[in-house]
Amino acid sequence: MSGHHKHGRSAEHDEQAADAMFEPAGWDERYAGQERFWSGEPNPQLVATAGALSPGTALDVGCGEGGDVVWLAGQGWRVTGADFSAEGLARAARHAEQAGVTDRVDWWRVDARTFDAGDRSHDLVTSHYLHAPDGGMVEVTRRLAAAVAPGGLLLVVGHAPSHEFTQLSESHRKAMFLAAELLPGLPDDFEPVVVEQRTRTLNRDTGPVEAEDSVLLARRAER
Repeated sequence: MSGHHKHGRSAEHDEQAADAMFEPAGWDERYAGQERFWSGEPNPQLVATAGALSPGTALDVGCGEGGDVVWLAGQGWRVTGADFSAEGLARAARHAEQAGVTDRVDWWRVDARTFDAGDRSHDLVTSHYLHAPDGGMVEVTRRLAAAVAPGGLLLVVGHAPSHEFTQLSESHRKAMFLAAELLPGLPDDFEPVVVEQRTRTLNRDTGPVEAEDSVLLARRAER
């Protein structure tokens, strides 16, 4: 089998399909394809960070099916779940209803690459496994930071480059990042608290494998 063709599809077609995952339509199609795409469990780095915090207001950007939103609301937070996929937000709303937390959640359809927090501010702004193409996560981090209230926290978690992801497209590999690479996106009034890679176990069909999460946690100064 040629290295340029897999199952009758060209490498260029594969790359185009991968690039679609950076756009709303690609995720709408993906969410429409199966009953539940993600586990529904909260992301471990969020639990580690927010588990000991007093509940306040939170914004989860790239919330997908709403696992983190539902968990935060269950902890007493007032949460806005933001995503660019209408299908993802619809699923998230159903999961929030099933969990009985609809009175503590709001939904916002917005693209993390272009959104403007405006006069909205939150005690915790979080984003997990949101990957913008071509190094775009620095700008996304800058936009996320603008939504953090004085004294609040910003938590950005993503996939670190790893041999576990060699099967992904070139555009996906380029979208991965190390935590330190996001530091230029922090405004001057932010102090980094955690800038590191943390090992996480992924459950694959072939068994558990270890991968690394890039974790950036920063606090905005009180005014």
